[in-house]
Amino acid sequence: MADTQSGSGGAQASRWLRVERGEWPAVLLGFAYFFFLLAAYYVIRPVRDQLSAAVGSIELPVFYSATFVVTLALTPLFGALVARFQRRRFVPVVYVFFLAGMLAFIPLFAEQGAIGARLLGTIFFVWVSVFNLFVVAVFWSFMADLFDAGQARRLFPLIALGGPLGAIAGPILTRELVFRIGVSGLLTVSAAMLGATLVCIFALLRWSHSHPVSGDARRDERIIGGGVMAGAAITFSSPLLFRIAMLMLLGDSVGTVVYALLADYSHVHFHTAAARIDFAASIDLGTNLLQAALQILLTRELMVRLGPVWALVTDGVIKAAMLAGLIVFGAGWIALVAVITRASAYGVFKPAADSLYTLVDAQARYKGKNFIDTVVWRFGDVVITSGLNALRGAGVAIAGLAGLSIIAACASSLLGWRVGRARELQDDTVPAR
Repeated sequence: MADTQSGSGGAQASRWLRVERGEWPAVLLGFAYFFFLLAAYYVIRPVRDQLSAAVGSIELPVFYSATFVVTLALTPLFGALVARFQRRRFVPVVYVFFLAGMLAFIPLFAEQGAIGARLLGTIFFVWVSVFNLFVVAVFWSFMADLFDAGQARRLFPLIALGGPLGAIAGPILTRELVFRIGVSGLLTVSAAMLGATLVCIFALLRWSHSHPVSGDARRDERIIGGGVMAGAAITFSSPLLFRIAMLMLLGDSVGTVVYALLADYSHVHFHTAAARIDFAASIDLGTNLLQAALQILLTRELMVRLGPVWALVTDGVIKAAMLAGLIVFGAGWIALVAVITRASAYGVFKPAADSLYTLVDAQARYKGKNFIDTVVWRFGDVVITSGLNALRGAGVAIAGLAGLSIIAACASSLLGWRVGRARELQDDTVPAR
């Protein structure tokens, strides 16, 4: 009787979650894949951030310039490789490459004293930034290869839950382990998690052989990349995409200034790599917990009831309010500012901004978004950090930098509101009655 009740409960859960019996292995594997992927990233992200803090924010233009050049070079190459090779073969190679690279950094960190924090920081900053940029894109592209459109609508929300949990588990692991195993140990842990993603990938490939996709003729259109120049032409010719690019730059200007001030705060107050890593992991943990809460409690309600425009406006208001606190309370406020503004950027702004891409065609959605998320974003980092150094060289203090960032946050809110007046959005910003 108990077995019968248990089986009935499982069937009811499957119906409620809209998962068919043969799909459960793929859902659980996809969930685990995304969990391990983001956990691996958030284990090494504090290692990257402590290098920024070790040299101070004055070196950030060097870090960001190198990242911009490498991103600009790799984006078309990556797109060409994906177009040439089947992703089912290409995806495992990508993860083996990043796993091997992670292990290769272990002896480099052992020689950090000889190499120098500036050079090692530049190399590792670029590595982690490229890792973050491409491996998540590969994940979702691989998922799109495994499921048809109907399955994607039903199953992707469940699979996506693994990401936030991994983003929370990663910083917790870093905080627990950094004083015990050091940087080399953290890199090994991250590499082991990438190894776990490979196990999930091969298991998913085996599942897909017995569950081939059918009836989705447009599946092969879900590409990763796109020509940089084509993306630029599309972005500058579309009023909506151009406004999205400007919104991203305004939001990035706030985030980059906060990141620089946080690096300087860590540089002054924490004098060992382990202490700086622990501090950065604490910031990531607080950010990811708050981000999840905002997505569940605020962003969804705003977008469902009022449309994405009000989420964009709210993000700017949140950032401006926190930066005003930085003027009042000084540098000691920066940790809280970083947690809340980052959580808002990824938990409120990004879901709203990404939803706007559903209003444009496939060419704009892939190539335009790719251009904005890579070239525009990274170029903005270079300009903003260089301008920040120039302002500080001219004697502008934290209060002045926060005041300028408040202007950017308010401009972001205003532009977000104006996006709602775009012709493409007129039918989508009015809540259904």
